Amino acid sequence: MMRKLFALFTGVLLASLPAGCALEQMKDEGIGAAAYHQDYAEPHPADINPDEAQRTENEPIGAAVYQLDYADPRTVGMNPDDLEKIDAIVEEAIREGATPGAVVMVLKDGKIVFDRAYGHHAYDQAVPTQSSDIFDLASVTKIFATTIAAMRLADQGKLDLDATVGTYLSELKSLHPDKAAIRVRDLLTHRAGFIPYIPFFLKVKEGDYSTDASARYPIKVADHFYLGRGYYNEVMWKQMMDSPLKTQGKYAYSDISMYVLKGILERIAQQPLDEYVDEQFYKPLGACSMGFCPLDRFAEERIVPTEDDTYFRKQLLKGYVQDPGAAMAGGVSGHAGLFATAYDLAILSQMLLNGGSYNGRQYIRPETVKKFSSRQSGDSRRGLGFDCWDPESTEGYPCRLASPETFGHTGFTGTCVWIDPENRLIYIFLSNRLYPSQDTKKLLKLNIRPRIQDVIYEAMRTGPGRTIAAYQ
Repeated sequence: MMRKLFALFTGVLLASLPAGCALEQMKDEGIGAAAYHQDYAEPHPADINPDEAQRTENEPIGAAVYQLDYADPRTVGMNPDDLEKIDAIVEEAIREGATPGAVVMVLKDGKIVFDRAYGHHAYDQAVPTQSSDIFDLASVTKIFATTIAAMRLADQGKLDLDATVGTYLSELKSLHPDKAAIRVRDLLTHRAGFIPYIPFFLKVKEGDYSTDASARYPIKVADHFYLGRGYYNEVMWKQMMDSPLKTQGKYAYSDISMYVLKGILERIAQQPLDEYVDEQFYKPLGACSMGFCPLDRFAEERIVPTEDDTYFRKQLLKGYVQDPGAAMAGGVSGHAGLFATAYDLAILSQMLLNGGSYNGRQYIRPETVKKFSSRQSGDSRRGLGFDCWDPESTEGYPCRLASPETFGHTGFTGTCVWIDPENRLIYIFLSNRLYPSQDTKKLLKLNIRPRIQDVIYEAMRTGPGRTIAAYQ
């Protein structure tokens, strides 16, 4: 009875809120996921307008009209007792100092079956972590901003993966012909030859920045830290274009590729990347928390602190992207800068798991999702933008039990999203492992993220009447 009353209450409340942002607003009011995972709610009806579903790829996409449902794990063939084992693994991570807090979310067959927050924002235990907290996603930006933008533009025939960088950034043909000759495809698969990263912040000198904003120093890097207007193009872009191509044609993971791809996407779309993905994906999907520069939209209290930056900005980073290069680019980059809640990551993940559709609308073609999320070469597990299951890993990647179709990405700040089409499964892990310092590597050493993922697969194996694909 309590579940039905709660479902009825939430259904009425959802109907009274603007479409697309209902659950996000519920969480702001303190009614969100904590109540759901303590007593699973009955699904509320999806209000799908069939007329709205008929759209062409060039038409604007309206607001989402329903949100993901929560369900008892048993209704999708999962063992809730096994899922409870996740608690011990995350509590171990917190106890060992691997991260002060975390959020874990699991979706099966389009239903959220596990949504739990652990620990605190910091080790002082003053602020408990909540499921509705906003995290710095680090390299998960690569798939849920840059890659999905590339997928949509490719669908529209505006981006050719086999064209060269110079096709879109024609000024490079004479200035940097080696960079102009790189194929767009090789940017996405990390085979362009770029070095892994450039520590741009080491070049910042007196006169490049100011403690106050002005017409000369408009680029906000952190509190009381503003870079000059032309710094990105005049200094950072030049460093990238002058950098050597050491491994062209071979796999070498590089953030520089994503800076360049961002430049291409913005040239095609004639719009900044953050505005483009917000208009094309986040707003219409109802992913209200997802976006860059979250302090422009949310109170600082909603955002988890990422790192006590003692080497560059000399302050606690909370709402400012941890990656120095992305911060120097104004908080918006192709490789880092995206922030979101677990719930909004679930929306984007479910859209991809659905073959690019959500709520009756096609955002990306199914064949494009399949192509981008599949392994592209024999010497790398990488897809186009996405990380993928690794058949050559002796320990199993992303975990021992993941199916060969699994794709997603990890993030330096202690995040990951993995999508398994074969098992209709989504796993999301968010943490602030870099707090207070990135010197700690315990989340990796303790193998926290893969261990949780294996527990999820075990819950599928032992659930009522189910056999997971990995065991068949």
